[in-house]
Amino acid sequence: MERVALLVTHTGRKDSTDHARTVARDLIAAGFTVRVVAEEAEDLDLSGVTPISGACAAQGAEIVFALGGDGTLLRAAELARPEGAPLLGINLGRVGFLAEAEIADLDQAVRDVVARDYSVEERLTIDVTAELAGEVIAESWALNEVTVEKGNRERMLELLVDVDGRPLSRYGCDGVVCATPTGSTAYAFSAGGPVVWPRVEALLLVPISAHALFSRPLVTAPDSVIQVTIDPYTEHAVMSCDGRRVYSLAPGAQVTMRRGELAVRVARLRPRPFTDRLVAKFGLPVEGWRGHGPRHPGH
Repeated sequence: MERVALLVTHTGRKDSTDHARTVARDLIAAGFTVRVVAEEAEDLDLSGVTPISGACAAQGAEIVFALGGDGTLLRAAELARPEGAPLLGINLGRVGFLAEAEIADLDQAVRDVVARDYSVEERLTIDVTAELAGEVIAESWALNEVTVEKGNRERMLELLVDVDGRPLSRYGCDGVVCATPTGSTAYAFSAGGPVVWPRVEALLLVPISAHALFSRPLVTAPDSVIQVTIDPYTEHAVMSCDGRRVYSLAPGAQVTMRRGELAVRVARLRPRPFTDRLVAKFGLPVEGWRGHGPRHPGH
C-alpha cells in the first residue's frame, strides 16, 4: 500500500525550508509519496514531491508533518483535521507548545514515522457559529481558542454570556476567550486563565480585561454550550478562531461555541509527562528561586 505524507512548513524562513527538504528526501528514500502545499512548492524547489492544493491535501495521508512554530502547526491542523490524519509538529519556532519534537529530534522523528513507532491521541476542538437576527453569518472551528473581542480599541464591549442556555453574567470588557485544554497555554493563559492538562475534557471561558466584580476564568463541562451575545447598543466586535480565521460581528450578533464534532489527531513519539513540557517551555524554577537543588532523584 502506498504510504503518503503531507509536509507543511514556514517557507519564509530559510532554516525551515532546509529542514523540510531534508525530511522530504528521507521520506522519499523510505518509499513515501511526499506532498507539499502548492504555494510552498516553488520555495522548497525539490524534485520528487507532489504539489497539492485545496482542503483535501491530507486525504489519504498517513501523517502530516508541520515544521515551524505554533502558527505553522495550526495551519497544518486545518488540513489534517477533516481527513483524520495524525499531525506531527516539529518545533522550529520559539515556544512551540503544540509541537511534539524539537529540531534536534528531527532525524529520529522521521525514523519513528517510517517505522510507525508512534501513538496517536485526540485533542478536543471547538465548533463555533455566529448568527445575526436568526441568520447564520459565520461558521468555523478552533484547536486553541475562539475569541470575541472589541472591534474599536477606544470603546469597551458589552457582552452577555450564557452557559447551557442559562444567563451567567454580563461583562463590560475587551472580550472573552473560549479555549480548549490544548489552547489553555496560549491566549487564554495570557488573559489570566488556568493551565489545563491536554487530556482533560473541558472548555474554558476567560474574560479579557473585564470591568466586573465577577470576572474569574471558568472551566465548564466538555459538553457545555457557551453563547456570547453582543449587546445591540454596543460597538461591533471581531470573532477570531485560532487567530487565523477572523470575522466581523455587528451589534446584536450571537456566537455559540461547543465541543467540535471532529478532533485533531496528534502523533506522539515518545510521550513525556505534560508537567515536564510545562517546565521546559515556561522555564519554571523547579530548583527554587534560592538555588536549592531538585527535591526528587533524577530531576
